Amino acid sequence: MTPGTPARAADFKDLRVTVAGLGVSGVPAAKALHSLGARVTVVNGVAGERQQAEAAQLEALGVTVRLGDGETLPEGTELVVTAPGWKPSSPLFAAAAQAGAEVIGDVELAWRLRGPDAAPWLAVTGTNGKTTTTRMLAAILTAAGLRTAAVGNIGVSLLDVVLGEERYDVLAVELSSYQLHWAPGIRPHSAAVLNLAPDHLDWHGSMAAYADDKGRIYQGNKVACVYNAADPETERLVAEADVEEGCRAIGFTLDTPRMSEFGVVDGLLVDRAFVEDRRNSAQELAETSDVQPLAPHNVANALAAAALARAYGVPAGAVREGLRAFRPDAHRIAEVAVLDGVTYVDDSKATNPHAAQASLTSYERVVWIAGGLAKGADFDELVAAAAGRLRGAVLLGADRALIREALARHAPQVPVVDLERTDTGAMSAAVAAARQLATAGDTVLLAPACASMDMFSNYNQRGDLFADAVRAALPDTAA
Repeated sequence: MTPGTPARAADFKDLRVTVAGLGVSGVPAAKALHSLGARVTVVNGVAGERQQAEAAQLEALGVTVRLGDGETLPEGTELVVTAPGWKPSSPLFAAAAQAGAEVIGDVELAWRLRGPDAAPWLAVTGTNGKTTTTRMLAAILTAAGLRTAAVGNIGVSLLDVVLGEERYDVLAVELSSYQLHWAPGIRPHSAAVLNLAPDHLDWHGSMAAYADDKGRIYQGNKVACVYNAADPETERLVAEADVEEGCRAIGFTLDTPRMSEFGVVDGLLVDRAFVEDRRNSAQELAETSDVQPLAPHNVANALAAAALARAYGVPAGAVREGLRAFRPDAHRIAEVAVLDGVTYVDDSKATNPHAAQASLTSYERVVWIAGGLAKGADFDELVAAAAGRLRGAVLLGADRALIREALARHAPQVPVVDLERTDTGAMSAAVAAARQLATAGDTVLLAPACASMDMFSNYNQRGDLFADAVRAALPDTAA
């Protein structure tokens, strides 16, 4: 099969396919391929209770499942469909290359299985802000009366949507760098790269490889490649993309927009790209106060979502209605409480330095709770930029020493509490320490700049424990 071209059911009949990984993407892929007549074997290195339950469901359908060995390629494999998190360096893929078997991800498979009247994709990627932007986009499309859904890396399998019975006009698709790496053939209607900063370098191997995978989202775009005017790397990716004739580069900026950009003028979000006289005029879309939570990086997310929606032909009024209707997911600069004049904010989703910097710049005086798994990140630039705002720092997690050392170099005046404990009470101790450092008018901000899995199940649990610890400190009358 040629990458990106539509596939027929007959293309999979008796095809020997190995699905790498169970879970959100692997199970739908295995079911879809089996229903098309493929001979499916699922491999997974872990054989825990959850995996055994999922394996039992697939085996009841006639799918072969091999747990406890994710490195050996089943004999006769002609195609490998991988879950996005599997590293390209996996021995399974080396064996596939040796056997001449193509390796793709579930996103690429979904693209190939789209029907002739399939809904176009408006695609979003970036180091940070993907989920918020995708949900904003879906809210705007819904406000315009379009049948849509927020899908992809957002937790909704594209395969389930593409092969399901419900029909859509257009899809808002969040794509991670992992998914894009394994999706060489997708060709969105329009796409946006929100920003680029070092992240997942342990997976991609280098910043250049990470950026190249992000840039795949622009390939074959039909109407608009949306980029961040404040991030030259995103514009470079547009310049290097092979797009359809007539596709335009559309920037977004927090400043006054130039021609063919979206931006902000006197507290208004404006479109100077999809208007008749973009040289001399702009279309008002919404007020910055329509963006919730109101923070500079979130306004940027709203502008990117608006640009994609307008590229699809959505009227200006729907942008305002959609942004007003949008409700952010949990753990994204969410105010938990105000205690003794100190505001406590949960931004546990800030899992890398770039996200944490956006969060830190939203507040003037911050007691910062940070730390976790660094994923190969460097913290010097982050700390240097935030030094003037920091009133204290509380560090926890496996790689907290990296942040502590950056603080010593760039913000030696900032008092630091270094928590060694990793038990379930560590977050309560972190909040207690932050309370001791904070004074009225400060913001205690959980923006860890790191992944959570060293101490917590995920960033959701980390944020929940932070919120629980804050609420536990509230007086009974305010609880």
